[in-house]
Amino acid sequence: MTRGSLRVMLGAAPGVGKTYAMLEEGRRLRDAGKDVVIGVLETHGRAATAALVGDLEVIPRRHLLHRGVSLDELDLAAVLVRNPDLVLVDELAHTNAPGSANAKRWEDVAALLDAGIDVLSTVNVQHIESLNDVVEQITGVPQRETIPDAALRRADQIELVDLAPQSLRDRLAEGFIYPAARVDAALSNYFRLGNLTALRELALLWLADEVDVALQAYRSEHGIDALWEARERIVVALTGGPEGETLLRRGARIAARTSGGQLFAVYVSRSDGLAERDPAALTSQRALVETLGGSYHQVVAEDVPAALVDFARGVGATQLVIGVSRRSRWGALVGGAGTGATIIRLAADIDVHIVSHPRAGARRLPRSAGALSRRRQLAGLATLFLGLPLLTLLLVTLRSDDSMTSDVLGYQLLVVIVALVGGLWPALLAAAASALVLDFFFVAPLHTVTVSNPLHLIALAIFVLVATLVSVVVDQAARRSTLATRSTTEADLLVTIAGSVIGGEDALQELVSRLREAFGMASVMLRQDGQILYLSTDAGTLDDTDEETSISVGTEATLQLRGRPLAPKDRRILDVFVAQLETALEQRRLASEVAAARPIAAADRLRSALLAAVGHDLRRPLASATTAVTALRATDVRLSEDDRDELLETAEQSLASLSTLVIDLLDASRLQAGVLGLSSRATECEEIVLGALDELGLAPGEVTLRLEPVAPVYADPALLQRVVVNLLTNAIRFSPSDTAPTIATSEFGGKVQLRVVDSGPGIPVARRREVFEPFQRLGDTDNTSGVGLGLALAKGFTEAMNGTLEVEDTPGGGLTMVVELPEAR
Repeated sequence: MTRGSLRVMLGAAPGVGKTYAMLEEGRRLRDAGKDVVIGVLETHGRAATAALVGDLEVIPRRHLLHRGVSLDELDLAAVLVRNPDLVLVDELAHTNAPGSANAKRWEDVAALLDAGIDVLSTVNVQHIESLNDVVEQITGVPQRETIPDAALRRADQIELVDLAPQSLRDRLAEGFIYPAARVDAALSNYFRLGNLTALRELALLWLADEVDVALQAYRSEHGIDALWEARERIVVALTGGPEGETLLRRGARIAARTSGGQLFAVYVSRSDGLAERDPAALTSQRALVETLGGSYHQVVAEDVPAALVDFARGVGATQLVIGVSRRSRWGALVGGAGTGATIIRLAADIDVHIVSHPRAGARRLPRSAGALSRRRQLAGLATLFLGLPLLTLLLVTLRSDDSMTSDVLGYQLLVVIVALVGGLWPALLAAAASALVLDFFFVAPLHTVTVSNPLHLIALAIFVLVATLVSVVVDQAARRSTLATRSTTEADLLVTIAGSVIGGEDALQELVSRLREAFGMASVMLRQDGQILYLSTDAGTLDDTDEETSISVGTEATLQLRGRPLAPKDRRILDVFVAQLETALEQRRLASEVAAARPIAAADRLRSALLAAVGHDLRRPLASATTAVTALRATDVRLSEDDRDELLETAEQSLASLSTLVIDLLDASRLQAGVLGLSSRATECEEIVLGALDELGLAPGEVTLRLEPVAPVYADPALLQRVVVNLLTNAIRFSPSDTAPTIATSEFGGKVQLRVVDSGPGIPVARRREVFEPFQRLGDTDNTSGVGLGLALAKGFTEAMNGTLEVEDTPGGGLTMVVELPEAR
């Protein structure tokens, strides 16, 4: 039996039109002559979706009873008996009710496919198992129903049903996705523009990766090794010099010219010691790569050209951008083809761009041994083995009785040339060989190694001595040149290290990473008090034979290095790293102390503000109450009953205002000190709202109530009521006289939201954080409006109950205060 085919409609979020697209395709295939039925359809109350069913055959669902609740699921057996050509099965990631044949709906679909029935289904990106945690980070909502990536990848076709985020929000606001009562909460939570944009990007990237995997599988199955430029991938080779910025920007421009072009930057780090680059330049280039939308990679290898080409092939690169060779003409002549020429030879079908740059930035950090390179020594030996026979043949041809002096000078010149090219040891060998050849061919008796004239023996000894001295001088010059270059590069590295410490706590990670890269270590770990503070590893260089070294950093920290043994000269730079790590740790300690001192400073500012409030804002109610009581006690003035009642009312109102202010001030002090007492329990939001209306003496008609049935919240009822009272008082003050404020409740993602909405002037976005500061009234000079603690206390109380208080715009103008609290569990 031929296995059925699976076709999946993938969406970024609910409401993009997956089910609608599935029904449209089902109707099209039915009209084309296929036998199409609906196995499961979830319309979620959307009239347009339900209307599209039309005359499509619907297989009745199976009814299951679970804990007294009737649940409807796909009737797998009925569909198998019906045996249609195609069955529509909505929501592929759905979890079946207990008692079903399979735990998941995608397992039901697998059974249908095994029976030879084609399936058309739908799924949202948040239900894909590998993206589940990413979606939760974006939206804050965990997804309990997921489908394994492998199950989804087995689909024969995956089609993206796409809708622009703003268009989706417009559909939601118009009531096409959720009922009107859920729209505000959805727009402010899951359906935020940023959330939808991120989910859309996830869906596009996941599908693009699947297409890429399918393409690679096709090429592998058909033995296609040639590069297919389905997508431009540009690799920029970095050396750590300042020319890297030029190369990166050129690579970014190349990538931008093509649709979907990708930018990669790669730095090949040699594994034979200190890194051959400017650390500061490489760090800034890494940041530039991310700014340009590319990705940074580091490869450890000895053969730089081969490593670059291998990396480019590994990522499927179509173009490789490198800098022009830094070698001079003489350097190219002596050293052979440079890196660029080797890369071009190895690249084959990868286009190579050689970009010129104004300066050569990277210095080569020589090895601590200081001698000439092995290539130079081999070149010196080659010069000796070629030059000595040719020179001997020439001088033998021109030999005469008076040519002895010129013969000696000729061999002396050869020794000097070998010393210049190959250094000490090739030159010493050249001196010895030249002395033997002189004695054999030019000193009597000829063609023997004996010397008849003692003066000739002295001349040969002087010849060997001069050749040796010249060789030593050339070798010392080479060593000093190497040491000078090393010192210059070390100085650059020290400048970079010192600059890193200025960054504060982040400098620790930077120093640890640069220490590993600089010395080519497999891993570097900074530990303090038995805990790992920072760790930098290079998995590609880990080896069981690596040597481990521990170094104390201050009195409490330890630096552990794993890798090659360190040379004595490397210890000098290592000591500088250790000193800078000590400085960075000290900065970290001081920063912690400063952070601990901030609350104390804030408390001092609050106490100053409290004293100011006591001295100014409490003066008015005290003066009013004192005046009223004094007038009531006066014996020389006869008061009428109306006057007496008015004075009593004034005194009562002033004392009540005074009591409220004192309570607010005390609560503000408790919040600041962190000693606010809580008595949290499961609390019904409806009771809190009604209690707040009673406290303010408001009739239900004076405030619009939109209280949905929501779960109880875990909160302190008294504090939560004060939060609602403060927010509602503020909303009443700023709402127009003909528009009542609104209180609404909603539930989403395990959180309950309580909204207090007004249609007043609102608050500019730039000043919204100020409204929650104590004694802040945003320029309000109304002396009857309190001391500016209402919103500060509301936010403090809410956060003390593990909730949040946020400010949003009211559609059409105004301000919405959103209190979000966890459900009581």
